[in-house]
Amino acid sequence: MGSPLALLLLLPLLPLLLHQPLFSAAYVHKLNLLRSELLSQPTPRNDAAPTLFFEVTKPIELPKTKPCTRHVLQHDFGYTYGKPPVFANYTPPSHCPSQSFSKIVLEWKATCRGRQYDRIFGVWLGGVELLRSCTAEPTQNGIVWTVEKDVTRYYSLLQNNQTLAVYLGNLVNERYTGIYHVNISIHFYPADSEKNLKYNYEQNLVNLDSGYHSWADLILPISRNLPLNDGLWFEIQNSTDTQLKEFEIPQNAYRAVLEVYVSFHENDEFWYSNPPNEYIAANNLSGTPGNGPFREVVVSLDGEVVGAVWPFTVIFTGGVNPLLWRPITAIGSFDLPSYDIEITPFLGKILDGKSHKFGFNVTNALNVWYVDANLHLWLDKQSTKTGGELSKHSSLPLVVSLVSDFKGLNGTFFTMAGRSVSSTGWVKSSYGNITTDAIQNFYYSNTMVMKNDGNTQIVNQIIHFNDTVNIRPPSSSIHSMSSNKTFPLYLYTDYLEQANESYTFIKNVELGFIEKKSASAGSRFSNSSLRNLQNAEVIIVVKNNLLVRGLGSTQQVYRFDGPQSCYFRNISSSNYTILYDKVRLTCTKKPEYNLDFGLSRLWPFGAQRNFPGPGFT
Repeated sequence: MGSPLALLLLLPLLPLLLHQPLFSAAYVHKLNLLRSELLSQPTPRNDAAPTLFFEVTKPIELPKTKPCTRHVLQHDFGYTYGKPPVFANYTPPSHCPSQSFSKIVLEWKATCRGRQYDRIFGVWLGGVELLRSCTAEPTQNGIVWTVEKDVTRYYSLLQNNQTLAVYLGNLVNERYTGIYHVNISIHFYPADSEKNLKYNYEQNLVNLDSGYHSWADLILPISRNLPLNDGLWFEIQNSTDTQLKEFEIPQNAYRAVLEVYVSFHENDEFWYSNPPNEYIAANNLSGTPGNGPFREVVVSLDGEVVGAVWPFTVIFTGGVNPLLWRPITAIGSFDLPSYDIEITPFLGKILDGKSHKFGFNVTNALNVWYVDANLHLWLDKQSTKTGGELSKHSSLPLVVSLVSDFKGLNGTFFTMAGRSVSSTGWVKSSYGNITTDAIQNFYYSNTMVMKNDGNTQIVNQIIHFNDTVNIRPPSSSIHSMSSNKTFPLYLYTDYLEQANESYTFIKNVELGFIEKKSASAGSRFSNSSLRNLQNAEVIIVVKNNLLVRGLGSTQQVYRFDGPQSCYFRNISSSNYTILYDKVRLTCTKKPEYNLDFGLSRLWPFGAQRNFPGPGFT
C-alpha cells in the first residue's frame, strides 16, 4: 500500500497522468491512481446491507468444548495515521473450569462504511506480534469481515498479564470517510478427550522422544521498543538499511525458533514487477520503482547470516486493482504468513548470559518493508544452565543472474537467484545431548516482458522455499521436519488507448501458495499438503478521464490434505456476487482436476489457462 499522504497529493494529477504511457510512471502502481474513482462506486445491491468480505482458507479445527472468551479491545480507528498504537490491558481468563487449553483463537471483527484505502495493521501482545493483516476496502453500503487465527503456539505468552497493542494507520478527511470499527477477542478452548493438548500433529510426532513440547516456554519480542508513533515493526527503507534488536535469553534454553513477520509497501508493494535500473535509466523513467524484481529478507545473529525469508507475494485488498478482491480477498491478505527459522544450532553462542543482536535487512529493498520477529524458546525445567556448540555453519553467498534484452520500452528480462543456509549444533540438557541440523534452500526465477511501448507487462515468477530440520536425540532415531513451499505468480497488465480520450485497463493475476509438510520419527511419519490457487481478472474502461465501467472476477481452489482431516473449496465471484461455492470436508485420492495452473514456468505467455468450474466436487 502506498503512502496515504502521497496518494492524496497525486489524486488531483490523475487526468494528466492518464494521458501518459503506462510506463512513464510506476508501472503496476499506475492503476492505483484510479482507486479514488473505484472507491466511489456503490455496491451493486438493492438494499443497504453491508457486504461480507473474506479470505478463503481452511477453518480452524476446534475441540467440542465450549470456549472461554476474553474480549480484549473495542476501538474505532479514525484518523490514526502517524499516531501511537492503541493499547489495552490483557489478563488471561480466570473463569474457565479448566486452565488447560487445546486451542486458542484470536478473532478480529471489523466493519467500515464509506470511502477508504486498504490499511496495513498489526496486533502485538507484550511486544510479540500475533497477527499482521490488511483491512478490506469499504463501500458506501458498508462491509464486514472477520479474521480468525490459531494462536495456540503463543500459549505461554497468553498465560500472563500483558499489554495488547494495535496499530492501524488510517487517514480520514472530507473525501476519505471510512472509519474502521474493530473488536478483538481471544477464545480459549479447554482440552477434550479426543484432542487433549495436541496443538499440531506433525510437531507432536517429532516431539515424543526429544523432550520438545508443542509450544515454547518463553517468547521474546524482537520488535521495536515503545514509545512509537506507528507500529512495533522495524521499517527498512533501502538495501543498505539494517535494523538491529538486542536480546538476552535464559541460560537453560535447549531449543530456539525465530518467527519472522514481513510485509512490503509503497515503492516495493509490487516488487516482483519492478524493472531493472538499466531499463529505467535508458528510458528516463525517473518515477518508476526499480532495483529489479528480486527481494529477500536476510536474518543475522551478531552479524552472521543465520537464515533468510523469500516472502510470499501477498497482494493487499486494494492491490493491482481493488475490483479483483470483492468480496474474495487475495491469498494471505487477511492473515499474512510468518516464517520460522531454526536457531537451535546457534544456542551455544548465545547461552552465555550476555546480550546479543538479531539483524534484518532486505536485498534490493526500496521503501518500505516492515519486519519484526518473535523468538520462541524451550526451557529445561530440570536445569538452570544448558550448554552447546555450533559444530558447522555454511551460508553461501546469494547468487543472482539477470539477462536483459530491450530496445526502448520493449524488452524481456530474466532473473534467477539461489541461496543455501545450513547449520549444525548440539545442546546438552536434562534430555541428553541433542544435535540439530537446520537447512534452508531457495530458488527463484522471474521472467518479465514489456511490449506495446511499455503499455503491456507480463510477469511470470516462481519461488521455491525449502526448510528441513533434523533432530538427533542421544538414544533414538533421527526426527525430521520439512516444509517445501512453492509460490507461483503470473501478472498480466495491458493498457489500451482508444479514441475520444478513452482507455481500457486489463489485469489478470494468478497466485498460488503450495506447501508440502512432512514429519518423521523412526517408523512413524506424517504428511500434509496445501494447494491454494487463485485466478482474478478485471477490465476497466475510462472515458474523458472518468471511470465508466469496471468488471472484476475471482476464482479460487483451496485443497488441504492432512493426516487427520481434509478440506476442499472451489469458489468463484464476480463484482460482489458469489457464482458458485463448493465445499468438501472428506478426503479423496481421486484427482479432481489439474491443480498445476499456478506453476508459472510452464505457462506460455498469453495462453488461456482453464480453471475448474462448479461441476468439480
